[in-house]
Amino acid sequence: MTLSPFDVALYAGALAVLFLTPGPVWVGLIARSLSGGFHAAWPLALGVVIGDVLWSLLAIFGITWILSLYGDILEVLKWVAAGVFILMGAAVIRNADKTIGADSSLTRPGMWAGFVAGLAVILGNPKAILFYMGMLPGFFDLTRLTAWDVGAIVGLSALIPLVGNLGMAVFIDRARRLVSSPTALRRMNLSAGVLLILVGLVIPFT
Repeated sequence: MTLSPFDVALYAGALAVLFLTPGPVWVGLIARSLSGGFHAAWPLALGVVIGDVLWSLLAIFGITWILSLYGDILEVLKWVAAGVFILMGAAVIRNADKTIGADSSLTRPGMWAGFVAGLAVILGNPKAILFYMGMLPGFFDLTRLTAWDVGAIVGLSALIPLVGNLGMAVFIDRARRLVSSPTALRRMNLSAGVLLILVGLVIPFT
């Protein structure tokens, strides 16, 4: 494996910070947990994980193909990754006071409906592909990745959102109070935005 512990830790931290940024997945998990308990929420979390895995694989192999044609683009992509994080962090801070809007398509009853909703919310979100396409070249040298490296990256992309989403489903009462409190939501958004900007500032020097 060619990945350094620092690279892996930085990537894992970025995924954790992004999970902490409230969005439609949060709304779907909370609504499904309230209506049907953990049994209703875990299929949505599984669907989200499948989408994260697909996007990370597409980013790795798609960008690797691009690099095979234009090798000098790697340094440019690293700065693009830094810019993506800084812009995302600034956007989160700017909208720190906004509440989360519910999406009825995420709360339809049934295990299959939950799975499809989770998959759709990731595959249909342009921010997801922007995140992975803009992030991976900043964290890793994609021209040197081995099969073990790819497995580690995809595993982290799946594990961290899954653990976070399932944890939210289990501790739904606490999550519900957090999301419904404007003050707590503002603090979380401000913290997540600052952390995203810090990650963007670190990337060019890794």
